[in-house]
Amino acid sequence: MDRYNGSVRDLVNASFFSTFFSKTKDGNTRLSWRGWRWISIIVINIAFFLSFYIDVQLLEGTLNGSRLLGFHLIDPFTALEILVSDFGIHINIIIGSLTLLIFYFFVGGKAYCAWVCPYGLLSEIGEKIHLKLVSKKIIKERKFNPNIRFFFWVVFLLAAFIDGYLVFEVINPIGIISRFISYGWSLALVWVVVILLFEIFFSRRGWCKYICPVGTTYNLVGWVGLNRIKWDMDKCDHCSACIAVCPEEHVLEFIKPKYDKTRKDKDKSKEYVMNGDCILCGRCFDVCHTDAYNMDFRLKDLV
Repeated sequence: MDRYNGSVRDLVNASFFSTFFSKTKDGNTRLSWRGWRWISIIVINIAFFLSFYIDVQLLEGTLNGSRLLGFHLIDPFTALEILVSDFGIHINIIIGSLTLLIFYFFVGGKAYCAWVCPYGLLSEIGEKIHLKLVSKKIIKERKFNPNIRFFFWVVFLLAAFIDGYLVFEVINPIGIISRFISYGWSLALVWVVVILLFEIFFSRRGWCKYICPVGTTYNLVGWVGLNRIKWDMDKCDHCSACIAVCPEEHVLEFIKPKYDKTRKDKDKSKEYVMNGDCILCGRCFDVCHTDAYNMDFRLKDLV
């Protein structure tokens, strides 16, 4: 427990921008996984901006629904909302949502949350502030059962079914930010600020971890996704730094020392992070000083 608390303190005290870089074994500085993720998010959303304002026609629309080089893409949860709200079967929506589901099946379910979502970037900033306030005992840390997200997932779909309207899209911070990037200012941005303040002062990444149905939809893909993070017990010294930085820390529950006794053979000493909540952010890679983590594409194990 002391080592875990030490990891938390290190996370809080570290300069936020210093986490965009990491050291290699030979002492060289390189861009961290967080740095690469931020670049990914920024580049994707700049593509939306340029496509609208300069008519580049590269990535048109928003993250709810777009066209990549003319090919339709649509957020899977938005597609579900449309399906239950008007009972219509729209070919472009089916093709666009299935394309993304197949893509994330190979890339890794909730990678969307870490590598694409613009609110996720704001949430990381809010997380840093939140942890600082908790360390100074200005606020308390509040955690809930992450499965509560499935309750909200059903509620938002029921709302669309009953109302015949995409109710969630009124409060969806991803859509609000994406429309702001593509089309300009909206008063709805105030709601995004409210959500961010909720995460800063009430619960660490509370919206993303416990409410957002977009991430919950990708969670379902994550359970069967082929791209996984793999942990090696033989290299791990149980410092718990990875748990301290993980935005979905419950997915690393299995690495705790109390489970080591059940791993009697060599094969069990190397395990995949199987929980669909893993967003493949790579923050465990950035902080692990023993290189106990690596990315593994499981297709080779299935053929």
